[in-house]
Amino acid sequence: GQGLDRPLEAAGRDRARLYVTNAVKHFKHEPRGKRRLHKKPNAGEIDACEWWLDHELRYIAPRVVVALGATALRALTGKPLSINASRGRLIELPGARLGMVVTVHPSYLLRIQEERDKRREFDLLVTACGQLTRPQVPQVEAIDDFSGSVFHSAEWDHAQDLKGRNVAVI
Repeated sequence: GQGLDRPLEAAGRDRARLYVTNAVKHFKHEPRGKRRLHKKPNAGEIDACEWWLDHELRYIAPRVVVALGATALRALTGKPLSINASRGRLIELPGARLGMVVTVHPSYLLRIQEERDKRREFDLLVTACGQLTRPQVPQVEAIDDFSGSVFHSAEWDHAQDLKGRNVAVI
């Protein structure tokens, strides 16, 4: 929610014009006191949701997909990759005819202790969100070692209103 809204607003992006979904449609929780924390999904859980995201992205037909964090990056590429190695560039997803921007998940900022580091990561997240203001995908960097694209959905009910959006955020 708000963790994504702040960097989008700082980058001048209107969330209502984006299609926002999740790579995994079900969540595991771990009790911590009175709170329940989300647990990271495993590869099998990510793969199990492939069908939904694949259909969502075909229907929405975005030009750019934003991978927020390691789970989304794994879902989109079919294998675990480093966020830092993929960050800061627009990557073409082979066979999908769309570009991908990779950045950290906004919840990552909540776990950073040092205010200076938190600000740096927030600024990088804003920069990634700012890349989405381009109406068309600029020249993208092709990466051939992706084994495939796996996409997942959570807001299918709203998909008909969002068809043709330029950007999908996962």
